Amino acid sequence: MIVYLRLLSTSFGFAINALRTNKLRTALSFLGVTIGIFSIIAVLAAVDSMDKNIKSELSGFDRNMIYVFNYSFGPSEVPKWKSEQYPKMKYEEYDYLKRNLSGVEYASFNYFTKSEQMKYGSNYAEVIMRPCSSDMQYLDNVKVSNGRFFSESESVNGVPVVVIGHEVANTLFNGLNPVGQEVRLYGKRFTVIGVIEKQGSISIGGNQDESVYMPVNIMRQMYGDNSLVATTVVILKPSSGVDIKHFEDEITNKLKLFRGLKPSDEKNFFVNVFGGMLDMIEKIIGQMNVVGWIISGFSLLVGGFGIANIMFVSVKERTHLIGIQKAIGAKRRFILFQFLFEAVILSLIGGVVGIIMVWGIAVLVSNVVDFEFVLSLSNICIGLTLSAFIGILSGYLPARSAARLDPVEAIRMGG
Repeated sequence: MIVYLRLLSTSFGFAINALRTNKLRTALSFLGVTIGIFSIIAVLAAVDSMDKNIKSELSGFDRNMIYVFNYSFGPSEVPKWKSEQYPKMKYEEYDYLKRNLSGVEYASFNYFTKSEQMKYGSNYAEVIMRPCSSDMQYLDNVKVSNGRFFSESESVNGVPVVVIGHEVANTLFNGLNPVGQEVRLYGKRFTVIGVIEKQGSISIGGNQDESVYMPVNIMRQMYGDNSLVATTVVILKPSSGVDIKHFEDEITNKLKLFRGLKPSDEKNFFVNVFGGMLDMIEKIIGQMNVVGWIISGFSLLVGGFGIANIMFVSVKERTHLIGIQKAIGAKRRFILFQFLFEAVILSLIGGVVGIIMVWGIAVLVSNVVDFEFVLSLSNICIGLTLSAFIGILSGYLPARSAARLDPVEAIRMGG
């Protein structure tokens, strides 16, 4: 064991000496390893961070939430031209489903619409509009820090009240308590009745901090269910314990019946399960990982050739020394491991530089952007393991050629 520790120490000395005496050649050679490890770890860290942030953001949402409207969350067998002709969801259909479906815990009729400008005094804010029913506070996991959310009665009667996001409150009111104040939207006056807790930016569904929730029937009074400026959606959440597949089938059958379609007729709407969208996101994240590995693999391949080049040159420069070592009794295995360790150390140096670069970017991104970029211990271990593997792979042939040198011939060639 002591012999191998000394061997490792000697190899480390040779590797550092190679860096000192041939700075440019060595730096250029393990640059490929550095770029390869940087690329792989950067992709893995970015994807892991994205995955972690998305899961954290959506932890309060139920995977069984269902969105019923004339678009599909994912790929569909229905041609796009055909789905574009599907009728939009109507409030009467929402009301019918809410009253007739078994096992509904929450239901909301929503408008997916464009952003609008909200005004208070001389202050303006660009806001994400969320016209909806009162149950949306539970479906969207809305947490009100000041005031309250609007009631079912206010939603049905179209009372001109709004619940605003944290960022909207800061932009418009500058520290003034927004609750009870009047703002202007769509040329009308609305009373602020609640402010949402600060959430931070999210990747899916828009940012609550910049959102404004308002009773959906106000929008219906202004534009109707078939407005060209918005898409109408029915969002449903089944009660705990309800079989999701059975619930989907019941929605399909009830809505077909309401629309006058036969059970055998093709449906003219989509029943989208929220969990299906999450599965699609996870699939995309997995594909991003694969693409990252493939692209980075080419850099590692180039880096491996660079390390191999250094080691072949090193074997040639130390042929005389190898001959002397073998002449005084050094075994093939000793010579093999000496050069193999040197290749691994050089590769690890390149890998460590790549990991440090990713760490620097992670710190910079986390401080500049509202996004937690995490470089996990597992990703660091992957980077170091890959570096060592590349070192072994690229250093084996040079080390083997050194180990097989004839001592007499090596001393003569070296001399």
